[in-house]
Amino acid sequence: MRCVIARFPFELVKSEVQQSMKGIKPEPITGESVVIGRRSYPVKQVGEVITRQDRRDFTAFEITRALTRLGFTVHPVPAPEEPAALSPLETASALLGPAATADAPQ
Repeated sequence: MRCVIARFPFELVKSEVQQSMKGIKPEPITGESVVIGRRSYPVKQVGEVITRQDRRDFTAFEITRALTRLGFTVHPVPAPEEPAALSPLETASALLGPAATADAPQ
């Protein structure tokens, strides 16, 4: 499939993308991710490997569009986890700070 990434034309094939990602350890996912084989990779990491360009030269959207057209599953940015609500006792304890111990200098 022909696509343009960072103003450069590329001829991408799904099997070649899979082969180029073989043996590459996935980085921690902080944005959009793509499933290749049994692993999830950040979209920008995959783009850097398959285009051999610096990841600042292209957008995640360009890579996402190309990978989706090739048939890969792309996941959106994970939603931030909501912190658990503290009970009134836990809130008061947090406001008071840690307890002083008997052997701590005063």
